[in-house]
Amino acid sequence: MKKALISFVFASFLFSCQKSNDPFWGGNNANTSNQIIPCTNGAAGQYPCNGYDLVANISNSLLGGTRGNDCWGWTDPTTQREYALVGTDTGVAFVDISDAVNPVILGQLPTHTVNSTWRDVKVYQNHAFVVSEANNHGMQVFDLTRLRNVSSPQTFSADAHYSGFGNAHNIVINESNGYAYAVGTSGFNGGPHFVDISNPKNPIAAGGYGNDAYSHDAQVITYNGPDTDHTGKEILIGNNENEIAIVDVTNKNNPTRIATIGYDFVGYTHQGWFTEDMRYFILGDELDEQNFGMDTRSVVFDFSDLDNPTVHMTYFGPTKAIDHNGYVKGNTFFLSNYTAGVRMIDISGIANKSMTETAFFDTYPTNDNASFNGVWSVYPYFASGNIIVSDVNGGLFIIKKSQ
Repeated sequence: MKKALISFVFASFLFSCQKSNDPFWGGNNANTSNQIIPCTNGAAGQYPCNGYDLVANISNSLLGGTRGNDCWGWTDPTTQREYALVGTDTGVAFVDISDAVNPVILGQLPTHTVNSTWRDVKVYQNHAFVVSEANNHGMQVFDLTRLRNVSSPQTFSADAHYSGFGNAHNIVINESNGYAYAVGTSGFNGGPHFVDISNPKNPIAAGGYGNDAYSHDAQVITYNGPDTDHTGKEILIGNNENEIAIVDVTNKNNPTRIATIGYDFVGYTHQGWFTEDMRYFILGDELDEQNFGMDTRSVVFDFSDLDNPTVHMTYFGPTKAIDHNGYVKGNTFFLSNYTAGVRMIDISGIANKSMTETAFFDTYPTNDNASFNGVWSVYPYFASGNIIVSDVNGGLFIIKKSQ
């Protein structure tokens, strides 16, 4: 869904406001009461919940856009301040959430070309890397250390731009290595496009892999799992619309397929994440709820032998909402579940084919239908325990486990 470029007048007005007592600055620029709203009797204000409190909420309009999409996080290694990087249809907003009940909008990096429903951002070496489905967008690079001394909201420009591809659906970075992988571009049959980002401000084309289907999303890791044949190799797991592809991308000049695997009732093979021991991979299919009328489904693969992957188990959630991005932290799988909000699922028993929902926070209280409203993504990796949630309709939410 390509959209024409719309005016940034409203966003520029927001970003021109000075700190002092202006209602658009500091904690007052958020839809928040400047205090945590606890989850009590199944609700935090208007939002259904279990085990997680509402810390703050900032609307898409205050972030400079009209629709939310991806989010990621950055912790400044020097100051330990925490920042939310929030995608909208018009760009990426940067929010200081160090005082999470009083989040501060620092500004926006506008889209490189035109607006788009789809935008994705990841972080490497204190730089943000941004791609979009917008025509000719390429990859923006932004030095996040510039956020340290912002005293009033800014409209930022990129520090570098990579034009080796135009539109891309997603950007994947293995943070233990100096490469980014753009997926869903027009090159390499939609497969991963490799970019050397070892010098973040000077990204360099490094080849790609186009021997399998279009890749919608991926995870790339330096493998240290149970299959010792592949220890130390850089392994890409491609979520390729109708199957998963496991690819060795260690040698960028000669990436090689290790295996592919499918599963029953394929709607759209969307996104997945390894368990921390790299034994299991939890996949979300984005269209199975709509196409087959099933409850939210996660398919778990056993990757203990990368050359011979198998389906291990299937988990069904309590609603018919569509699942989107999911991430693992410890023994918890944090699943962005569109109209059903964020679901927290205990995976400590996954080896015994047991997954149990233990908590949730529903940012879209209207319904739990299989529609594309509500939560797009979740970032659960801040040391503070604050979790950021990007909502298509509701903007940025900050939530935290109830005490």
